[in-house]
Amino acid sequence: MTTDFDPSAGSSEHSTSTLVVDCGGGGFKATVFDESGTMRAQPIRVPTPYPLPPTRFVDTIVEMAGTLPPADRASIGLPGMIRHGVVITTPHYVTARGPRSRVKPELVAQWHGFDARTALAGALDVPTLVLNDAEFHAAGVVAGQGLELVLTLGTGLGCALFDGGRLAPHLELSQAPVRWGLSYDTYIGEHERRRLGDSFWSRRVVRVVDGLRPIFLWDRLYIGGGNSRHITASQIVKLGDDTVIVPNTAALVGGARIWQLAGGAAG
Repeated sequence: MTTDFDPSAGSSEHSTSTLVVDCGGGGFKATVFDESGTMRAQPIRVPTPYPLPPTRFVDTIVEMAGTLPPADRASIGLPGMIRHGVVITTPHYVTARGPRSRVKPELVAQWHGFDARTALAGALDVPTLVLNDAEFHAAGVVAGQGLELVLTLGTGLGCALFDGGRLAPHLELSQAPVRWGLSYDTYIGEHERRRLGDSFWSRRVVRVVDGLRPIFLWDRLYIGGGNSRHITASQIVKLGDDTVIVPNTAALVGGARIWQLAGGAAG
């Protein structure tokens, strides 16, 4: 599959800097990286504002960018199905007060088909990539060898797949049914972790991994996201030698690195 972005966009003779914004259900995190992958500023975080129509989403990112060093290009990650920078669906930003609150039909209509890449490129005045947030996380950890699956545990479940370092088309695995009519988002999301406690929730994570292994037959599985740190030690050993737990900070690093992973299905 050919890519629809130019990984050299925004580059020049000087070191190219990248604004990276990781947009989650509970907060937006942002920083700027130089070409060597070094942060030019400490990451900043703001709570995700709700309700969140696309205009407020763009304004929030522009406000965050204004407090950071200037950048030559931008990488924006958000939850949901994103194709070529256009939002097909997003699970949290269509709600009244955030995850698990009432869905507002008017927000569903505003977000569906929203060309986030064009809107943000215009507002920030730099070349911009917009991808699923789990794909950022994946870009920060994949080795570029074999089939590598990345699962992120947070508000829900994020998923990204790389084959030989090439980003595959996004799959909204989070919305697939897993048990008792529950989606993966619900089954191992933050709400269930809090309800069950880390021990029982960790067993569910292992059950999910065991169920997905024969589907993907990955060479390496990475588990990240903010809740990966809550998997108990007794369950980590059951995940197998093909599984690696990675830090949540990989999402910001991946937002800068994704520009170098040419040939994928970014967006």
